[in-house]
Amino acid sequence: MTALPAPEPSPGTALPASDVDMPARAGKCADLVAGFAWDTTPLGARDSWDPAVQATVEMLLTSPVPMALACGDDFVMIYNDAYADVLGAKHPAALGTPAAGVFGEAWQNPGLGGVVTDVHRTGQSFLEAETQIAVPRGNHVEQASFTRGHSVVRDQRGAVAGVLTVAAETTHVTRRLQSLGELTAKLASALTIDDVARVVLTYAMASFDVDHCVFAVDDGDEFRFVRRIRGEMMDEADERLPPLWKRIGADVDAPMVTAAQSGRPSFTSDGAPLATIATDRHERRVRALAAMPLTTESLTGALTMGYRATHSWLPAERALLYAIAELVAQAAERARRFEAQHGTAQLLQRSMLPEHLPELDRFRIAARYDVGVDGNAAGGDFYDAFELADGRLAMVLGDVAGHDVRAAAVMGQVRAALRALALTDAAPPTVLAGLDRLVGSLGAESRNEEIFVTVVYGVLDPANGTITLASAGHPPPVLRRAGRGEATAALVTVPPGAPLGLGGRWQSATVQLEPGDTILMYSDGVVERRERPLSAGLDDLVAATAAAASGDPRNLCALATAAVSGPTDDDVAVLAVERAVALSRSATMLVPAEPTGPSRVRQWMSTRLRDWSVPEPVIGAAILCTSELTTNALLHAGTPAQVHIDLSAERLLVSVADTGTRGAVTRARTDALSSRGRGLGLIEELSDTWGTDPTVRGSTVWFEMLIPAPKKG
Repeated sequence: MTALPAPEPSPGTALPASDVDMPARAGKCADLVAGFAWDTTPLGARDSWDPAVQATVEMLLTSPVPMALACGDDFVMIYNDAYADVLGAKHPAALGTPAAGVFGEAWQNPGLGGVVTDVHRTGQSFLEAETQIAVPRGNHVEQASFTRGHSVVRDQRGAVAGVLTVAAETTHVTRRLQSLGELTAKLASALTIDDVARVVLTYAMASFDVDHCVFAVDDGDEFRFVRRIRGEMMDEADERLPPLWKRIGADVDAPMVTAAQSGRPSFTSDGAPLATIATDRHERRVRALAAMPLTTESLTGALTMGYRATHSWLPAERALLYAIAELVAQAAERARRFEAQHGTAQLLQRSMLPEHLPELDRFRIAARYDVGVDGNAAGGDFYDAFELADGRLAMVLGDVAGHDVRAAAVMGQVRAALRALALTDAAPPTVLAGLDRLVGSLGAESRNEEIFVTVVYGVLDPANGTITLASAGHPPPVLRRAGRGEATAALVTVPPGAPLGLGGRWQSATVQLEPGDTILMYSDGVVERRERPLSAGLDDLVAATAAAASGDPRNLCALATAAVSGPTDDDVAVLAVERAVALSRSATMLVPAEPTGPSRVRQWMSTRLRDWSVPEPVIGAAILCTSELTTNALLHAGTPAQVHIDLSAERLLVSVADTGTRGAVTRARTDALSSRGRGLGLIEELSDTWGTDPTVRGSTVWFEMLIPAPKKG
């Protein structure tokens, strides 16, 4: 007898929908088989069945694995509860029905009826490769993966009485292997340890459906870790804020520490693996835990996954965890190297930018700088704003081509020279002419004629709101008009001029800022994208500016950096100036790094805002959001936080800044303060807009609430 050939490959096997309405499933398959009128089928009465068939039926009815017996030449179907789940709506009508009638045209598929027919004809067993089958799951149908084995059942005379099919679902294993490829791709683009933490925690929760996951890396003589918990409002690795890192000593008897130090994994199927170190109810509820070491030449750490119910860590799952741990360890090591280089570059870059921007009575100024995603060296983008001797405001945004120390050095020289020139004669054409001579001289000295510098420079007269602008090859600013109805935005018409260093001539233009208007300067990294025309990026920026909830400069800077879709490798610099409708009021409070800090902020804000006659609904929402942001800052940095409030006629702006460096860890108990997830949800719901601003040390999170216009009597 020849071996059974493999079936022809097919993209998948579908269970066709029935043409008749099936009755609701009534009872288990064992009960249905016992009460079925078998004498109306080709099999005859059940007491006449061959003993081998009887024994096979009894066995499959008690098995938790999907099993079906196709009896006789007509392949009459007998199956168990697990197989009934695969059949979905076709059960219970499929019981006692020939297979061809159950599956319809799909029975002719080589991967379904063809296999059963060949096994019945040859009497030789066959193990199918993994097959995709459309399986009903509740109110929907999804593609499930099965590996099926088919073998013959012989009667007492040795003749083939039927074909027994045993189906093992491998959907979860298949999906995990598929998601492993996705994990690899995401880890490849994870630049920092924070990024790696977010990627691996998200993957573990989605792919393994765990209840508790921890990612830890060594940090001096200790370890720092961040976790994610299922079903809780608290999320310590939220995508929108720096992860909430905590510390644990290297001498603590914890599974993650043991795995990291020993380099050996551990698996607990049922117990209380975190009981001795549990700091909250989430850890006390974990019963099953896998602790995988993360080990490279320069990094040690651990990845743990836990369940609140018992869980058997099968060999296939353990092998997958080994592979995941290897990928994560390598990604974490790359991220650590990147952070060392990137952090130095970022510190150098920001040290050459103004630490504080001027504060004017009726003009608000904000700026933002984001290092390019591939920037391990300082770039050449820069901004500046400073007051002149006569009270006018000079403002500039420029771009030196390149992403290296040379570009940063040229940027520093250009910025310093611009200040010196402006303090002598602030007229834009004069300043640009002086910068042109400087850049030409730098190129000649280095015998490098490829220094490319663009600048847009303006002088604002606070007395009347006029701005005199000139551009040296730089993209034109965007002007947002508040108007009396909907806001509008457009590019400012500035006479074109050559980039610096080419010996050009420049002309200026004048723009009038009315109360409520905002002007936005930006570098080309904001609007340029690969395979997209520059005009499309400019249109996107103008549209985003017009659609902004307000003309607040901090809000517009945050919107501008995300106005154009798609990644950019370039640095991004933005500077915005708004002419206020009326004088604003502001106040600042330094919040101590103590659990009582948020309550102090609430009392302080309540007094200030009521003294300023802010509407009560705005006061309540602002205090709640500020309390949550202060909590987040204290948890993240473990250092004092600075709360700043600024009230104008049309809006309330609140910012909370921490001074913790990247990777700082909390020194406060998490359960003593509010949860991060709930805080961000409240801010999104109660504020009109919010965002985060990166700084050299720590970060700033802010939100804005519009003040409703007073009702007319």
